[in-house]
Amino acid sequence: MIKKRCLFCDEIVPTNQEGDYDKFIGCSCSPGGFYCLLKDSYEPIQSFPHQKKRNLFHLVSAYIRELSDGDEKVVLSADDLESIENSPKIPLSVEDKGNRLLQYLQRHANGPGEPVVIHPLSNNYNLTYSPNLQELVYIIDRLRGDGLLIREGMSFLLTEKGWSQATASAGGKKLKPCSVLIADENGMRTEWQEMLLPKMEQYGYLPRMLTHTKTQKHERYSLELIANSKLVIADLTGQSPEVYLAGGYALGLNIPVLWTVNSRQADLLPEQVKEIRPMVWNTAEELAVILQQKLSL
Repeated sequence: MIKKRCLFCDEIVPTNQEGDYDKFIGCSCSPGGFYCLLKDSYEPIQSFPHQKKRNLFHLVSAYIRELSDGDEKVVLSADDLESIENSPKIPLSVEDKGNRLLQYLQRHANGPGEPVVIHPLSNNYNLTYSPNLQELVYIIDRLRGDGLLIREGMSFLLTEKGWSQATASAGGKKLKPCSVLIADENGMRTEWQEMLLPKMEQYGYLPRMLTHTKTQKHERYSLELIANSKLVIADLTGQSPEVYLAGGYALGLNIPVLWTVNSRQADLLPEQVKEIRPMVWNTAEELAVILQQKLSL
């Protein structure tokens, strides 16, 4: 097998010839994968002026890395490089570059808190389309400061906030609308927002919490919001009539409904309601696990 220097990451790696193309295997542009470059383009690209190489090659390396990491086959020629450099998909700001790192970590983890090893960092600054290691380290420190990721040596973990940011910035993944119905008399709203809603986003849902308290004036849930939902979570803790009404309305529209109730009130439910068999929870953390299991089926 012939070895050849990758023009874009400067690593010498095995290459195979496939027709008019050279396949570069396992360089930093495509770790564990490959990309193809038109054989007749190698010398013209190699002869680019130094400043052009400096401005362009790290962008091409990052472009190859991002596409191949998404299981796309990358086939290039010299004629493609200018369009890559001028593509609106190339991130320019530090914020956009940071989002690419968050998206990479999300692709390689099953959820927040799961470590992803990036080693060595010196071979991976193309993850953020950065021209050098210093910028990558700066971006990592900034993401840490914003509470979006945790670094433990060479392991990187997305926080709940970081996971949501990765999902939102990806753009291609549209979240399905979901209504969460609770009676807020026991102050569940804040706890649910912090513990449960990020879990739902991980499984492709954009939750909107609708509450009703006995101390407020009569408040009707928005039937329009419920009708547009792809999933409804109805918590029977507090036995709010509005929760029963909205949950039944969703069922009438053939919208899936997940019924839940806190264990302290499970035995207080009417017999006909017990037939629904709501999921019983003790803490918001426990309910997050239960919903995670249901949504992953």
